[in-house]
Amino acid sequence: MLNTEKLFARNELVARLIPHALMIGRLGETFAKTAPPGLVHQARVVNYRLGTVVIHADNGAVAAKLRQISTRLKNAFLGTGLQCNQIEIKVQPIETVTQFGASNVKSISSASARKILDCAAAMPPDSKLAASLRQLLERAAVGDQESERGRDNKVSSRPPLDKSLTPE
Repeated sequence: MLNTEKLFARNELVARLIPHALMIGRLGETFAKTAPPGLVHQARVVNYRLGTVVIHADNGAVAAKLRQISTRLKNAFLGTGLQCNQIEIKVQPIETVTQFGASNVKSISSASARKILDCAAAMPPDSKLAASLRQLLERAAVGDQESERGRDNKVSSRPPLDKSLTPE
């Protein structure tokens, strides 16, 4: 059985990043267990390099509170077995994307949709990645992108017409 980690490990460049990504994930879990519940959703561990854990906070107030509890966080990170010399806290708000209903429908060409389906079919049936790929195709408008461009050269917000449903 081929899981997603083994699938990504096949690519040499991605394979080098997997251990680092897993380590950041473990640090993120430790952060979630250690930080006050009100701060967990307003900050995140984004990197670890040379004994420094980098945390991004949504605003200055969250960053100030994290600096106050940095000793507790540092001890928790040390408890995971990783070297933690310091914690670097930066204010880096997450950009929120405003959604406007049907205007967010994105077009995917039929050829790309086939490639995505082939990729999902090659994965195990219970794969979360395969399920996500199928969900992506369900939400996207599949068709020829070039024919959906309007006068202003923007992709139309309406899904392409299914040609099998139209009379000839």
